[in-house]
Amino acid sequence: MDNLNQGLDRLLYALSTYALPFFIGLMSLLALFAWKTQYPAADPQQLQIRVIKESAAVAGPAQALAQLRESSISQFHDTRLSEVPVWLTFVVPEDVEHTPMMVEFPSRHAMDIACWDARTLKALGTGNHQGTTGGITAIKAGFALELSPALKDEQVVCRTSAIGPARLSALIWRANNLQTSAQEFHRKSGLLDGGIIVLAIFVLVTALINRNRLYVLFAAWLVINLRMGALSAGWDTQWLGYTVPYDWLLQGRMITITLYYVLTLILFTSLFRDDLLHVGHEWLVRVFQWTCFPLLILSSFLPSSSYLPLFWPVVGAGISMLAYLLVRILRKTRSRVAMWYGAAISITLVASFYEVLSAALGIKGLIGSVNSVTAALVSSLLAALAIAEQMRHEHVQRLEVQAKLEHTYAAMPIGLFTLDLRGRFTSANPALVGMLGPNVLTDGANAWQQYFTNGAWTQLHQMVHNKSEDEMEIQGKPVPGYSGSKCFLVKATLAGDKIEGSLQDVTEKSRATADLYFLADHDSLTKVLNRRGIAKAFNSAIASLTDRNAPVALAYLDLDRFKLINDLFGHGVGDEVLQQVCGRVSDLLSRELQFGRVGGDEFVIVFPDTPIARAAVMCRGIIDSIDTLPYHVGENAFHVRGSIGLIEVRAGMQFNDAMSTADRACRQAKSGSSGGLVVYEKNAIAFKKHEAELKLIALLATSSATDGLYLEMQPIMSLTKPYESLNFEVLLRMRDIDGNVVPTDRLIAAAENSGRMGMIDRWVLSTTLAWLNTNYTQLKHTKFVCMNLSGASLNDEKFLQEVYVMLEQNLHLVGQLCLEITESVALHDLENTRRFVNKVRGYGAKVALDDFGAGYTSFSYLKEFTADLLKIDGSFIVNMNKHPANIAIVEAIVNLAKNLGMKVIAEWAEDNATVQTLTEIGVDYVQGFAVARAQHPDRLLKAESSASFIQDEALAQYVCLIQKSNQMLPQVDMFSDVRVINMH
Repeated sequence: MDNLNQGLDRLLYALSTYALPFFIGLMSLLALFAWKTQYPAADPQQLQIRVIKESAAVAGPAQALAQLRESSISQFHDTRLSEVPVWLTFVVPEDVEHTPMMVEFPSRHAMDIACWDARTLKALGTGNHQGTTGGITAIKAGFALELSPALKDEQVVCRTSAIGPARLSALIWRANNLQTSAQEFHRKSGLLDGGIIVLAIFVLVTALINRNRLYVLFAAWLVINLRMGALSAGWDTQWLGYTVPYDWLLQGRMITITLYYVLTLILFTSLFRDDLLHVGHEWLVRVFQWTCFPLLILSSFLPSSSYLPLFWPVVGAGISMLAYLLVRILRKTRSRVAMWYGAAISITLVASFYEVLSAALGIKGLIGSVNSVTAALVSSLLAALAIAEQMRHEHVQRLEVQAKLEHTYAAMPIGLFTLDLRGRFTSANPALVGMLGPNVLTDGANAWQQYFTNGAWTQLHQMVHNKSEDEMEIQGKPVPGYSGSKCFLVKATLAGDKIEGSLQDVTEKSRATADLYFLADHDSLTKVLNRRGIAKAFNSAIASLTDRNAPVALAYLDLDRFKLINDLFGHGVGDEVLQQVCGRVSDLLSRELQFGRVGGDEFVIVFPDTPIARAAVMCRGIIDSIDTLPYHVGENAFHVRGSIGLIEVRAGMQFNDAMSTADRACRQAKSGSSGGLVVYEKNAIAFKKHEAELKLIALLATSSATDGLYLEMQPIMSLTKPYESLNFEVLLRMRDIDGNVVPTDRLIAAAENSGRMGMIDRWVLSTTLAWLNTNYTQLKHTKFVCMNLSGASLNDEKFLQEVYVMLEQNLHLVGQLCLEITESVALHDLENTRRFVNKVRGYGAKVALDDFGAGYTSFSYLKEFTADLLKIDGSFIVNMNKHPANIAIVEAIVNLAKNLGMKVIAEWAEDNATVQTLTEIGVDYVQGFAVARAQHPDRLLKAESSASFIQDEALAQYVCLIQKSNQMLPQVDMFSDVRVINMH
């Protein structure tokens, strides 16, 4: 039964769609060519007429008849735009006696007419477009004269006037045939009006529905096309069955043809705007567009006799231009839409302007009497076909776009959905079904709340109604077989009574973002806080300290000798040990305490709201936990010790300052015997020292950094001829703004930490050279002056170049200078040190190795470069008589120096016994409190020798004995012509 029903549907559809339209078309063709017309009428007979123009000599019918007899006979008369009235005469046929007959004057341009019986000069009637009298009646496009039987074989003379390109003629009709022809005339005008107006309305409605301005333009063009057809056919005197006022008619014709020209040009450019870009000649179209407004203005007030001669050339050129461009467009595009539009415009142009050409050139009979109706109907039909083709094309495009959208909707990797206002899924693409499951559109399983966490529907509802956000992230409910919950990015908008949006699975992105946020504040290896995270925790604790005066402590933890694990077993093993250490420490700390890694094996703990005593107990527990049990990695077990520097944080303390102080405490814990823990309370000396160092660093960064610097000199006494030389070492000193002496070691540390050591060394060297130049004549017994250069300065190429310049400018003093280089600095960069030593010695200055033996206890580097003087580190000299090993070491250094051709200075000699031992060992010079402390430079100007400063009588007597005994022996002093300066 279902198959029978489907077959019936197909049969009825075929009958209605194919058979019936074919039958209707066949019957229409049969009616056109085989059936009789409803308006049978014989064709009229053309009467022969004589025509003359009215003049001053022709004032009435009698004068006109006299001249008409002399004029030639013709079938019609063209006025050629002349508005001068004309007289015409014709002979009434004999058939009028038996058959009622009428003469039609068909010219639509005729304005009025009056006729007389030529024999009796009796008026037969008059008429114009406002009314008629007598035998004259208005019919079709012109006038008609009813003939009486008494006029058989008589002449009728008529006077008529016309406006426009009128063609005057006379047609003889049987009265009934003329009435039938008039009925057919009005029927055709009604059909044309109704058909084209309905078509125009259809196009206008289509334009409104589709919001297409082109269709509105075409609807207006159809109406003007209708008026052009009515003008050509002669029924433009009426509109929708109503008579157009006579005063409007004449000027309206000029405006109509001008509007037709304007609309045709606009329609053409609108239809083929894109095609005109391809075929070129756009400038030509612009030229004719500029003629539109002038023509419209002129058509509104110029008479036809003046306007039409101006209008014809412009229209002729415009028609030629449009035809040329249309041919080029059709050849290039071969579009069916363009073909139908082009055909409609072409037919209308040719037919509608036929009368313009005929009036201008006097050519008739090219198209036929039905040209206006045929042109209007055919062009409108072609326009309808063009619209249908355009609609078909747009429909095809919509189908293609719809197919693409459907494909995109199905293939879109992002989930697309539609919800009703109750939060139920009404549509979903495959991607969404893949995200939420196959039942997302099934009744009972299509609610939004079933797939997302509580509150997600409220969030979505608020987002689409309040439009506060464009998108949001929501959490999905746990899905079987998937650990955790998924995260989705939702974008949605309110569309009528629906919510349309997209859903994107951003679980991995969300996790990656969360990981990035985590890694921003946490260490990637140990998962504890990194330096940035610890800084945040510290600043938060400081805020609580400021607001509530809550105690805060900071611990700096360093693993002792951890580098050995990395060096011996690799960084992989070291990383696992670090992770285990962090695990142990984290287990001991509560959640309020913040633990982080700030270096390879360095950690920081922030103790908010924790008194320093309690924090110290916890740190002791941490040290014990780290030290007690070994750390197992594979088959290996490692023991690690930790040292902690714990400080009590003060309000307003900066993170970097706290870290620096805690680090200092930690270093003290590593080097001391405090059990691995050193605690600095608020008022600890270390804090004060650190603050002083920070102030000193800030001062060194200013332009007045050297204002508090000054020099002192410490005598260096010869142990061979103590009373014959005044040698000394230059020592750097500083006073702060309060006049207090700043410890030199603190000054040096601050300068090195702030990168200002080169500035200080430059000041010392230039100040010393200036002082030596000033007092050169008073230092006759000075053999050498020692100056100490820091390692930072020796690595500063700009500073070294300035040193060389100062040496070149003071060559007379260079031989007295001895620049000291610390042993550790020399070994740090042997190549750089070798270049410097060679350069300085090339100027004639001497070089000394300072603090020899204290740093590396290695003599192999001495063969790398040659020094002139060796200064034994003071740690071997102090109390050396109590430590025989020190005596042996000093003696070895002395022998080595002498074998290498260097002199030896012993520092830190503090008593007579030490000086005697050094003399016996063979040391060349001695420096220390036993001889003299550092002196003001002015005191050296008053002394004769370094021995002049000795205060100890026993030492003075011993030095006197040295002087006397050595006077008996010849002495060669390689520094006899040298002076030395030392900077700390």
